Amino acid sequence: MAKQNSFDIVSEVDLAEVKNAINQASKEVAQRYDLKNTQSEIEFLEKEHRIVLLSQDEYTVGVVNDIVQSKLHRRGVSLKALNHGTVQPAAKANVRQTIDLQQGIPIDKAKEIVKLIKGWKLKVQASINEDMVRVTGRDRDVLQEVIARLKSEDLGIDMQFGNYR
Repeated sequence: MAKQNSFDIVSEVDLAEVKNAINQASKEVAQRYDLKNTQSEIEFLEKEHRIVLLSQDEYTVGVVNDIVQSKLHRRGVSLKALNHGTVQPAAKANVRQTIDLQQGIPIDKAKEIVKLIKGWKLKVQASINEDMVRVTGRDRDVLQEVIARLKSEDLGIDMQFGNYR
């Protein structure tokens, strides 16, 4: 019997890089002249995988959000992994926006990935394991073709391919 080869499709964010990017963005917000006296803050809630932006109005929250996104992009964090919440009123006439970091593939996206792979009619099997998708097959070339096709698709999530055996 031929050996089965496999790889995993995951969606993970390096939290250390996010922390470094938030620190850099906080320093820039504190130093920028146009953001002086705006009480703008950036908070990273590591356990909840969430970034909280706080400022005096919706415009300055947008500016702070742009700063955070540029720092994350420079540190190699994909912006597809960010889920922006709506801007909401907060205490002391401020506004708050939350940004959730995506850790793991949501079940609806995992089903979409499996359906897409099965639609290609290649000799591979795709299965959902908690928050990742495992693709198995006999031929490594076919597995590499699946990876290449998935990279060319825009599924709206950040995907990494690992555990290639």
